[in-house]
Order: sequence, then structure tokens, then C-alpha cells
Amino acid sequence: MAKGPNQKLKLLVLRDILLKQTDESHGLTTNELIEKLEARGISAERKSTYDDLRMLENYGCDICSTRDKTTRYYIGSRDFELPELKLLVDAVQSSKFITEKKSRQLIKKVGSLASSYDASKLQRQVFVSNRVKTPNEKIYYAVDTIHQAISENKQITFCYYEWVFENGKSEKIGKRARHDGRVYKVSPFSLAWDDENYYLVAFDSDSQAVRHYRVDKMDKVLLTEECRQGKDAFKDFDMASYSKSVFGMFGGESTDVCVKVKNHLVGVVADRFGKDVFVTSCGDEDFIFSAKVVLSPQFYGWLFALGDEAQLLSPESAVNSFKAYLNKAQAVYG
Repeated sequence: MAKGPNQKLKLLVLRDILLKQTDESHGLTTNELIEKLEARGISAERKSTYDDLRMLENYGCDICSTRDKTTRYYIGSRDFELPELKLLVDAVQSSKFITEKKSRQLIKKVGSLASSYDASKLQRQVFVSNRVKTPNEKIYYAVDTIHQAISENKQITFCYYEWVFENGKSEKIGKRARHDGRVYKVSPFSLAWDDENYYLVAFDSDSQAVRHYRVDKMDKVLLTEECRQGKDAFKDFDMASYSKSVFGMFGGESTDVCVKVKNHLVGVVADRFGKDVFVTSCGDEDFIFSAKVVLSPQFYGWLFALGDEAQLLSPESAVNSFKAYLNKAQAVYG
């Protein structure tokens, strides 16, 4: 049989056919493989196809077969199994910092890692519309620039904006640059994902302190030629502890607190502060935990949600601040 112009692509095309069109429940016979190769302009014979299958197996492809009336070939294990791909799809579609458009693009790419049959299963579980998503399409370029800055030990500059009512009217929400459009210059240290948002953790030379910024609120992110500063601030920096203490990445005073909680809420505390949070028993029904938190509405809201099954014990300043927070909320409702 004369060789066609695409003959050198035969092994690659055969591998592509097996990856895209076969799985444990959907195998292809030798004749079907030959037909699909010929549909791509590649001539094939049974013997050469057997040889090609063995060559792909030697290369590392997990080529399996089932035999009933005829032998069918399919790809067994893959780099990602279907449950793993479903986890990735769930992460993408639930992430607020990924735009709706980019979410659909990423999910489609994730689906390309599975067979066409499993890819259709992934598409059926996609729920992107009407979710809270950032409108900032530039976030991906910002993340790339931040990674480059960290890799090359450089500082970055950017503008930071906040949501406001457009033209001072309450009909439509728009964005406005903070501090009259002042350009921020920081030394990026790490990126953190917290409460479905993406944050940059960096050293701010002006305040000589570690700061965090929502990446989806950053604009015009540029790499500078200046080397990063704040090396000492990150010498013994614990990213996990920082994320927990900042509590939802909102600003406020960082304080060590003690809270008395009912025993059955131990899981709630562990979910928020980790299983290594310091706890002590307090009678048969309660325990006390100690943690460093940022005294902010986000912490107070979490504490209030526990109702009368939790009590902030110390420090006194935090207790008074919490009481003031509750009084303000009560005053709204008379």
C-alpha cells in the first residue's frame, strides 16, 4: 500500500484517536482504528496497526483491550482520572476571581484531558452563569507578571481600585482607583487563595510592613527593574498562619483572643483555624481555644453566627469592641 503524505504522523494520530475516543466503556476494534486513520488521510493495515499499538505501549501509553466477539482497544489509566477532573472543574466554576468567560475556556481545556465521553459528563455538571464572578479579564496577565517578579526578584507597580456607585448615584456600581489613582510599588512574596479570592502578599516599603491585595482589584500591573525589598520580613514568614490570622483578608488589628465554645462546635473551629489550634477543656460541655485573629467585622460576624454557644473571653479590648459591634447592629433595628 502506497504511503500517504501524512504517514509520518500515524503514531501521533493513532494516540490522539485512542485518547479522545476510547475509555474503559468505549473501545475500538482494529478495523475501526484503521477507518479512523484513513479518515485522517493515513493509510493503515492490520499488521502495521498491531505494531503501532505495541510501540505506543512501549512508549508508556496504557493501552488495554477487551475481547468478546472481537478485540477492542482503549486507553486505561490517564494523567488525570475523571474524579480528579471533576474536582478541577468544581474549583474553576466556584472561583470568584475567574471571569465567566475564562471559566468556560478553562473547563473546556480540562475536558480535553478526558475522553470525549467523559468530557460530556464534565460539561453536564458545569454551572457558571449567575455565579459571582470578577469582571476583570486582566487578572491572568497580572498573575503572570507577579510570578515573573517573584522569580526574577523584582518589584512591581500597579493601581488598586474599589467598588463604588458610579457618579455618586446608587443605580449602578462601578470601580474607582484608590488614593486618586496613586501607583503602588511593592515587593511580591506570594499568591494566596482565600475565601474564593486570589491575593498578593507583598512587602510595602513605604509602611515597612507586609500587606495583601486582591488580585482582581489590581490594574496596570507592571514589572520594574528594582530588586525586591523586605527580605527580613519574610525570613520566618508562615503563609498558613498569616492567612488564618488575617481572617478573610480584611484589614484590622491582629490580636490573640480566647473564646469559649460548646464541644460539638469543635469542627467549626477546626475548619476556620486548623486542627492544630490550641484548645483546653472547660468542663464537660465547653472548651476554650486561643488564636491570633484580625479584629474585624468578618471575625465578629463569624463569632456572632455561633450565637449563645460561643463567648469571647479575652482580651478585654476585643470583648468591648465586639460589644460595640453588636450594639451598632442592634441600633439599626431599634
